[in-house]
Amino acid sequence: MWRALPADETRDRLLTAALPHVPFDGWSEKALAAAAAELGIETEEAHQTFPGGSVALVTYHAAYADRRMEEALKEADLAEMRLRERIAHAVRLRLEQNVAHREAIRAALPILAQPANGPHALSSLYRTVDTVWFAVGDKSTDFGFYTKRALLAGVYLSTLLYWLNDGSEDTQATWGFLDRRIADVMRIQTARGQFARFRPPGFGLLRRLREAARAAADPMHGRGPERPS
Repeated sequence: MWRALPADETRDRLLTAALPHVPFDGWSEKALAAAAAELGIETEEAHQTFPGGSVALVTYHAAYADRRMEEALKEADLAEMRLRERIAHAVRLRLEQNVAHREAIRAALPILAQPANGPHALSSLYRTVDTVWFAVGDKSTDFGFYTKRALLAGVYLSTLLYWLNDGSEDTQATWGFLDRRIADVMRIQTARGQFARFRPPGFGLLRRLREAARAAADPMHGRGPERPS
């Protein structure tokens, strides 16, 4: 798996304690200091644990969420699912595991959308989709390896944005949106021989992330069910 961030118990504890503060204080030193105080950790030690500041907290949270998703997928009966069902289950699981921290994730998008943080944003996004593909049992090493990840990155990012603004009961509109996006990807995969039509992996993803950040800041953007295509 690509550049998996190693688990760290102290970071896990600080992150978990900081998350409830993020909707009020942002991904900030204040939120980290509050978490440290709750855990009896010196503030200076907490800052040394996340020396990169807010972007370090945000990217570690993404990696932490990837690990939780992967662990939960090990308990799922994936063998009984079609590939598209496995992918949908993985993406849905990752979002549902973070439903209590939706506002913290919304607050993370403007940080990742900053030009200086572009490499961190793309690395985190790639790590997530790479984790999904490996976790659902895809071990391909041909050129499809990259197109699958590029396509799933678009699916995941658009679904994340939809989920952030979904007011439907049990976010059912999001899962319908996800199913339609995955269906689109599967159709493209059947025609992947036309590789020249696709842009290089990662092309445009940072732009999408910036658009997602702007949209997430506007609660009315993207709200409501998608029109049938």
